[in-house]
Amino acid sequence: MALETIQIQEKLVETFDSAVFEFKQEKDIFSFEVASDKITAVILFLKNDPTLRFHFLTDLCGIHYPENDVDHQFAVVYHLHNWYENKRIKIKAFISGENPEIKTISNIFLSSNWMERETYDFYGINFIGHPQLKRILNMDEMISFPMRKEFPMEDSGRTDKDDRFFGRTTDNY
Repeated sequence: MALETIQIQEKLVETFDSAVFEFKQEKDIFSFEVASDKITAVILFLKNDPTLRFHFLTDLCGIHYPENDVDHQFAVVYHLHNWYENKRIKIKAFISGENPEIKTISNIFLSSNWMERETYDFYGINFIGHPQLKRILNMDEMISFPMRKEFPMEDSGRTDKDDRFFGRTTDNY
């Protein structure tokens, strides 16, 4: 019998109640949100449950939502795959912009070690309990996190990047 999204949702709600929510089907990926303090428990459950069997972490990444309220300014997104049923899921956990941190899952999926380091390097998200959380691609001396949406898109001093030349203004010239 094929694993259905309703089965996944029912098992999660039965086990975690209101800590899992916003269930939806996005094309061929079933997605939902998790309270950030429950992320390790939910991922461990998805991996170890004998019928769910999400044994493969496909991806882990960060997102910055500067327009959101401070408690939801960052999200960590996890993609898991059940190879037996060829089923994919996406899990999103929102975290605070003032102190962006979440527990590591490197003790559940060893492959997350590098992904968490990359997310830290680019977004400044602290993965609590990570064995070696440090910059992986950027210089150690950097004090900023380049994927945060805190900086203007273009250097305002560059004349070749004038918005008028790219149709991004309503001014007539």
